[in-house]
Amino acid sequence: MVFAPDTEVALRSVVGLINSAANGREELAAQADLDAFLEAEGFTGSRTRDAAELDSVRALRRELTLLWTADEDTAVEIVNRLLREAKALPQLVKHDGWDWHLHASVPEAPLADRMSTEAAMALADVIRGKEMDRLRTCEAEDCDAVVLDLTRNRSKRYCDTGNCANRAHVAAYRARQAAAG
Repeated sequence: MVFAPDTEVALRSVVGLINSAANGREELAAQADLDAFLEAEGFTGSRTRDAAELDSVRALRRELTLLWTADEDTAVEIVNRLLREAKALPQLVKHDGWDWHLHASVPEAPLADRMSTEAAMALADVIRGKEMDRLRTCEAEDCDAVVLDLTRNRSKRYCDTGNCANRAHVAAYRARQAAAG
């Protein structure tokens, strides 16, 4: 295990949020899309379900996209700003089948604040652990999705948004076949 389980869950949610706009797609086009994303990611707490909430989540996505590829000093600045703006107050909580873990916002806080706080807390662990190199961009030439590499040998190169790894492997196989033939 590289990170605590709740940190890994939060990091995977960040990947899902960032990749919801990868490769020219917009997977958070409507409130129903946000509802489905939050359900899939297990986000709980209060919701306004209005256009402002959707816009704030999209704005957070842009911030997290910048953070994902930032150098360590810039990442620290963004993480600290996100925590400050959300008025984060870390607390141990236990709920919904989860044992003790950290929350830094109350369930009544605005959705984007809760999401940014969770992301910032997880990314703070990444930064403190000197693990920024685990935050990558897909190596497929035609893909701009992000990758979270939690493998022991740090070998994950392709995203989970499509068939990037399969396409790269097929292309490499065909190139070897062509070179041999």
